Amino acid sequence: MEKLGRPLAHLFLAFFLYNFGMYMVAPIITDVTMFAVCPHQPECSLAIYLTGFQQAVIGLGTLVMMPLVGNLSDKYGRKALLTLPMSLSIIPLAILAYSRSRNFFYAYYVLKTLTAMVCEGSVHCLALAYVADNVPVGRRAAAFGILSGIGSAAFVCGNFVTRFLTTASTFQVATAVAIAATVYMRIFLPDVAVDESLKTPILSRGKAKIIADCPNEISPIKSDQIFKSRPSLRDMLTMLQSSKTFTQAAIVAFFLSLSDAGLHASQTYYLKAEFHFNKDQFADLMVISGIAGTVSQLIVMPILTPFLGEGVLLSVGLFFSCAHTFLYSVAWSYWVPYAASMLSIFFVFSQPCMRTIVSKQVGSCEQGKAQGCISGISSFAHVVSPLVFSPLSALFLSDNAPFDFPGFSIMCVGFAMTVAFVQSLMIRVPPPISEERVNNPNYGDA
Repeated sequence: MEKLGRPLAHLFLAFFLYNFGMYMVAPIITDVTMFAVCPHQPECSLAIYLTGFQQAVIGLGTLVMMPLVGNLSDKYGRKALLTLPMSLSIIPLAILAYSRSRNFFYAYYVLKTLTAMVCEGSVHCLALAYVADNVPVGRRAAAFGILSGIGSAAFVCGNFVTRFLTTASTFQVATAVAIAATVYMRIFLPDVAVDESLKTPILSRGKAKIIADCPNEISPIKSDQIFKSRPSLRDMLTMLQSSKTFTQAAIVAFFLSLSDAGLHASQTYYLKAEFHFNKDQFADLMVISGIAGTVSQLIVMPILTPFLGEGVLLSVGLFFSCAHTFLYSVAWSYWVPYAASMLSIFFVFSQPCMRTIVSKQVGSCEQGKAQGCISGISSFAHVVSPLVFSPLSALFLSDNAPFDFPGFSIMCVGFAMTVAFVQSLMIRVPPPISEERVNNPNYGDA
């Protein structure tokens, strides 16, 4: 047990530090963007469109990269692939730590867009695969919930610290923490590779640890092997068709990510235009949501999962996600978003439960590929979302709105979330796939 827990402890700490640094800048990035693009203006359609365009480009890039990253991690190990996104994430933070003038903002904007094609979601995806490598099937839901809870704790701590720092200090501290997370991960996280066909993982001089239940013939590394490791569209379609449950979970993942991306891109501009929120109020709002989510994922979810199962908790989480979004859209006073944020004690169930359902549909040799496939679908949703919701947000927050409903775009986000909720009700979670069945295609034949 101690041998099992030590790698996860190192992963959880590195994951916490990384997310702490990333989340520190969340409450202030809207103010920084508007100051650089539309200084001293309460509304800025250009800022909304820039954010939407960036989100679409990042989503397009991660649509290609996420399945590749997941598949490569199955071959070369999670640690090697974690190094790349964690290192690249430091660069944009360092730019704004130096200066937030218009020229430096646009340099940040370009580099953030390029690096996020690799970084966006990669750390979370690879962390999930690492947990799946080290945790038995029956305990994965709780372990995934704990990982998400640690992410929520980092969200709370990062936003809380931002509340007491200047804008310049926030980016400087975030950069330092991101560097510390990467260094800690490289030094202390044990490497795990799950494909014997490679003798040595990328970025590691030592021989990779091989999991015995993934037998393959050993072959030397070839220079073009990395690019051949990219799963084709046919590979992704085959995985999607591997089970009805996997397909249903993929549909949920698409609409969940579509609505999450739409809400994320719209809510800060909506709150700033309607209730004149600033970075401190954004931080307060995020801290409330984060505390509720952390308590839920670290305490409530591990207790409820054995009794209710991932399928039921997924539907519960999506139901409260719908309620949260619709409340935002019709907020009639500044305190309504704070009340809506308390619902995160329930809607945080969605992601870990959906990922657990996916994890149970494949064997240990395909965890990275499966999580990468779902992340790729989520990335595609991130491409579609700004094309739909950014123009709606800009229109209904402007003086040219066809009717007076500033939260209309957020209500449309709620409709997309409702589709995910209805689909989740149709999921019937089968027993997890057995390793013997994975390694023996004739398993069960008479």
